[in-house]
Amino acid sequence: MQQQEAISLLKKHGYKMTKRREDILAFFAKEDKYYSAKDLYAYMETNYPGISYDTVYRNLHLYHDLGILESTDLRAEKHFRMNCGDQHHHHFICNACGKTSKIPICPMNEVEKLLHAYQIDGHKFEVYGLCPTCQTA
Repeated sequence: MQQQEAISLLKKHGYKMTKRREDILAFFAKEDKYYSAKDLYAYMETNYPGISYDTVYRNLHLYHDLGILESTDLRAEKHFRMNCGDQHHHHFICNACGKTSKIPICPMNEVEKLLHAYQIDGHKFEVYGLCPTCQTA
């Protein structure tokens, strides 16, 4: 999802576009990777001294609920990234730096064959490991 698309989505749902909200979007738009709430808080605190953790969490969950951000559990903590917004795919996620790489295939084709009598409502497939950069670090 592009930053301007996210702004339009917030406005469409009646949310006021503030400088803080724009800065949160800019934070996630700068790199294709997952970030923790602590990462966002540290970034926001430099620009908005005294910002509360509640404000950061509230906005993270708002963006997630609206589909602007997607989430995963990484190192026993919820992490967020800008929603890709394009065709169906999955991700490789680096355990060290949080960077992602698209996986253009989906294992659900085989799973649906195995579970032909079941109603499947959704799925999530992620592969975790170390990216080439973190392997050499």
